[in-house]
Amino acid sequence: MKNEATFWDNISEKYARDPIRDMAAYEYTLERTRSYLKSEDTVLEIGCGTGSTALLLTDNVARYHGTDISDGMIKIARRKVGETSISNLSFEAHTALDGIYAHDALDAVMAFNLLHLVRDVPATLNAAHAALRPGGLLITKTPCLKSASFKFQVMFKVLPIAQMLGKAPFVQFFTETAYDKMITAAGFDIIESGNHPVNPPNRYVVARKR
Repeated sequence: MKNEATFWDNISEKYARDPIRDMAAYEYTLERTRSYLKSEDTVLEIGCGTGSTALLLTDNVARYHGTDISDGMIKIARRKVGETSISNLSFEAHTALDGIYAHDALDAVMAFNLLHLVRDVPATLNAAHAALRPGGLLITKTPCLKSASFKFQVMFKVLPIAQMLGKAPFVQFFTETAYDKMITAAGFDIIESGNHPVNPPNRYVVARKR
């Protein structure tokens, strides 16, 4: 985990400056997420990065916790929130699992562009299920890279070399079907799903704890 944290620490400032690649898809799923949140909710976002999405959603809930494996990302997130008057938003440096273990009685667990970077997706989903209140929501957006077009598959061939050189993180490849099955196997019922964008498919899923 240390190497993964170091990778994200090293690119944290660049990550904070980079524009969102598909703003239309981002804004659509942001609004869909906002529609599920309630003013009395306590929510957790794992893999929150530099806190950009958290800052946009925190007004919709009572308490918002953001965690990320990277101290560098969290420092930037804290700097951002320190420039506002927001008081219901906190950031902590944790792995995905430790971030979930640090909280309970949650109304929603959210993970955006994260779970394909997690080594044990089923364990992460199971932990999220345990941390949620009955009927709580899992809201995720996850690239399903095994379903990407041929053009992207060719690009992915160089990934192992980039990883060996420390220029790319650990990445998992799975299809939308396999991802949906992992969610339902963890004890959730999917109530909304779609790919935004379509290629490579970035799977948006809202699922309710059974």
